[in-house]
Amino acid sequence: MLALDRLKLALAQARRESSLVGVMFLDLDNFKHINDTLGHDAGDNLLIEAARRISSCLRGTSTVARLGGDEFLVILPGLTGPEATSQVAERILKTFAPPYLLNGQEVFVTTSIGISVFPNDSDNSGTLLQHADAAMYQAKHKGKSAYALFAPEMTEVSHERLQMESLMRRALEQKEFELYYQPIVRTESGQLCSAEALLRWNNPGMGMVMPDRFIPLAEETGLITPIGEWVLREACLAAIRWKESTGTDIGISVNVSPRQFRDPGFVDTVMNALKASGLPPQQLELEITERLILDNTIETADILRQLDQSGIRLSVDDFGTGYSALSYLKSYPFDTLKIDKSFVQDVMKEREDASLVKAIINMAHSLGLSVIAEGVEEEAQTHFLQQEGCDYSQGYFYSRPMPENEFQEWLKTNHRAL
Repeated sequence: MLALDRLKLALAQARRESSLVGVMFLDLDNFKHINDTLGHDAGDNLLIEAARRISSCLRGTSTVARLGGDEFLVILPGLTGPEATSQVAERILKTFAPPYLLNGQEVFVTTSIGISVFPNDSDNSGTLLQHADAAMYQAKHKGKSAYALFAPEMTEVSHERLQMESLMRRALEQKEFELYYQPIVRTESGQLCSAEALLRWNNPGMGMVMPDRFIPLAEETGLITPIGEWVLREACLAAIRWKESTGTDIGISVNVSPRQFRDPGFVDTVMNALKASGLPPQQLELEITERLILDNTIETADILRQLDQSGIRLSVDDFGTGYSALSYLKSYPFDTLKIDKSFVQDVMKEREDASLVKAIINMAHSLGLSVIAEGVEEEAQTHFLQQEGCDYSQGYFYSRPMPENEFQEWLKTNHRAL
């Protein structure tokens, strides 16, 4: 309340002096994750140190306040030009570069900054705050550790974001989510062994919404937890239906998002999906991104161990696109590596990509892991992968992702499938 009062005073003074006021919204990137993994005491210490670092970049007349959670507000009164706000933002980003020491562990935390300026962007405090908030989401969108100055088109983006969030909240009840399935085959024979479940959102107004448009928002809002629960349940039930219609065991692969994985009830959710469907645990494979594994926390190791002990298969998704700290392959109970499609698509054109794929296959095999190549689109790629002993393949060469009725049809008509 003091900060909002100071903002009104700064605006009144700026009107009298014909000067500018900068308003900054700061949001710490991945704060929730630190709270979840290192505990709330570590989170509190991080907030205190972040506040100290932000304050160190400001002069005496400025105000910094914590609005709640991990959001800070900075008021910069008496500016002569809008470029001064960019200079402060750059100083703040720089001061966030060194690691924080939490529980004896070095942690890197970045911040995203949105900036609006009085009177250029608005002449009232409420709208200035909204505009700074919209700019902050734009900064997050650029990638972490960035700042963005408000531009009028951002209000449309933040409006669209709010609209999408409220539509997504209703999408589960309205049964608008669908699962598509893409076959994963044995590279040697083309014979089907499992399928990856891929989420689609079919909204009456927006049409088919692809995951890259709504999953980041679902992660941010926490909606990914109930959505992920639905995906697991549906995918397991689908695998049982295929068994009934074909008489063959077909595995099912499900992607797990970092936020979902860290939910305290995640292991129970997985077990409940298996129990409700009657699917044997060894027919379910959970795909986990490298980004999640690199957190290297006791909780991560514990969850992976519990899943492994119950017989569920675990795979590293998009291998090679993260930091690829190979030590985790040794210390965590993975069964499979999925080579990212960005490497597979150029194996016939780029020598480096071919060498990398060969090296990943050899390394995985020496660690007792199977390998799936993603994004296989041409026959020549299949010959290369066969020659290099890649166990499984997935991609448009075999089939696009299909809704379940089409997938069932593919199972019946594809002579190599079963």
